[in-house]
Amino acid sequence: MGLFSMKYFLMIVFAITILSCGKNTDRLPILGERDTAIRTVDGKEVVDTIYHTIPDFKFVNQEGDTVTAQNFKDKIYVADFFFTTCPTICPVMKKQLKKVYEKIQGQNDIAILSHTIDPEHDTPAVLKEYAKDLGVKGTQWMFVTGNREKIYEIGEKQYLVVAGADSTAPGGYIHSGAFVLVDKEKRVRGMYNGTDDEATKRLMVDIERLKEEYKNK
Repeated sequence: MGLFSMKYFLMIVFAITILSCGKNTDRLPILGERDTAIRTVDGKEVVDTIYHTIPDFKFVNQEGDTVTAQNFKDKIYVADFFFTTCPTICPVMKKQLKKVYEKIQGQNDIAILSHTIDPEHDTPAVLKEYAKDLGVKGTQWMFVTGNREKIYEIGEKQYLVVAGADSTAPGGYIHSGAFVLVDKEKRVRGMYNGTDDEATKRLMVDIERLKEEYKNK
């Protein structure tokens, strides 16, 4: 399994630790780097926190349709990285993610976004057959392909996971086995071991927790 860089790992641990020391422990942490901005309100300086967010993107899904961040407007979604010929963790990950898919089916405000890291092989037609073999219908669970470098960049810099070509790795690619939970503001709210049944159960629980956050706003 691919590993998170130490920088991102420590950043995530720090965020979770800070949250657990706070008053509102029912809220999920917001992961990733953050910045601050100062604005003036009624003559007083107010410091705002600027959180890491997933930027816009442009890929193509298993139906041959263009997919952008607009497709996930006002949606909670789970992102991951894989390739259809993966000989190691991908089959296990997809078995786990299928459980999530079956639980969220029909919920219009929740989606799944799986990015291939082998776009040369994983064309829309290949992805469509892959989705069909998994029993996925419609586009609530999207499998996307696109520019190789754009996929690697958004994986490592935005979703904070490992994704890339590696001739020494089984199948020729290395990627994290993480499922990444993203909220409606495109902030990363959780990371889960996609090969572990208990971690997948926590993901499903945290999706419900995130839904409650929005209900209580």
